[in-house]
Amino acid sequence: MALTPSTMLALGTTAPDFALPEVVTGKTISLSTFAGKRALLVMFICRHCPYVQHVKAQLARLGTDYAGKDVGIVAISSNDAVHYPDDAPQPLKAMAQAEGFVFPLCYDESQAVAQAYTAACTPDFFLFDANRILIYRGQLDDSRPGNGKPVTGRDLRAALDAALAGRPVKPDQQPSIGCNIKWKQGREPAYFGR
Repeated sequence: MALTPSTMLALGTTAPDFALPEVVTGKTISLSTFAGKRALLVMFICRHCPYVQHVKAQLARLGTDYAGKDVGIVAISSNDAVHYPDDAPQPLKAMAQAEGFVFPLCYDESQAVAQAYTAACTPDFFLFDANRILIYRGQLDDSRPGNGKPVTGRDLRAALDAALAGRPVKPDQQPSIGCNIKWKQGREPAYFGR
């Protein structure tokens, strides 16, 4: 397990478009799926990573808590499923159903979407405003497996609440930490490992 931080993509970056299959329904999800929403949260997760296992119940709660609010939420798994079969679409579907995810969970087989977002780890979070401009990237909270701190979602929830209230998100943002995205051989992006 390689401990990897977020790349901390520059605030103000425009959300890259994507069109990916959702693992439960098979429907194609894209930026336009969330048109008209005041905010959009894009989360890069997977199934096997202990850091995602540590926060998955909080992700499910976050989805439920914000389901009636003016925010779109999508999770994306970009791991190489050949070498990490727990991160293939069927096991991802089982996780989404078991955890009660109310947001779509998509599979990025080509890994192009992860690269477009400069996603580096699981979990990795990107929050965009109504114009799809990046206003937050970083950690869910400061809990990590084994550090004894409760999983609250405090940092990400504060950013979501600010975005929904039309307030600026605090610029002091801490990187997420997790397992590196499992890149296919020859697909490792230039930013990986920096």
